[in-house]
Amino acid sequence: MTTILHVSASISGNDSTSRALGDRLTQRLSDHHGAQVIERDLSTNDIPFIDGVRFEANLTAPEDRNTAQSELAQIGDELIEELRGADVVVISSPMYNFAVPATVKAWADLVARAGTTFRYAENGPEGLLTGRSAYIVSTSGGTPFGGEMDFTTTWLAFFVKFLGIEHKATFTAPAILGENAQETIAQTRREIDEYAI
Repeated sequence: MTTILHVSASISGNDSTSRALGDRLTQRLSDHHGAQVIERDLSTNDIPFIDGVRFEANLTAPEDRNTAQSELAQIGDELIEELRGADVVVISSPMYNFAVPATVKAWADLVARAGTTFRYAENGPEGLLTGRSAYIVSTSGGTPFGGEMDFTTTWLAFFVKFLGIEHKATFTAPAILGENAQETIAQTRREIDEYAI
């Protein structure tokens, strides 16, 4: 059975537009593939920021870790296993101050593990999570996507490809706080519904 990992990050909870659009895409993909869905909500703040000690623990082979290192590496191991177990990844991330929320960056720092999810090859980094596909859903309060101020969708697309995951499509809803917000959101819903999977 196909497994879809839906990673969301908005602090707005049930009022989140990016999460609602991500849920819509996830449901469409699930209906098409007959998939099971795993939800990872980064807004709960249970994803730690990496520091030197945790970084060292993450790079230590499991059999060589001491007790403290095993505890520190546990969340990274869990997040990586979620990615490894997924066939499809949907990332729903709002744009905060032109970029992804800090929790998304914390998640990325934990799942980007040299020798596990990527490796340094002769011609540079090589992603090890091949055979998977990713979709990106993002919203902004007013900043346009695709321009010089968009460090959200471009970074997310680069990051999944860095891990070896194929970036299939990005769906965006800009200016969701503007006067035409409902029209913008409705248009993004239509794009998701009409997407040829």
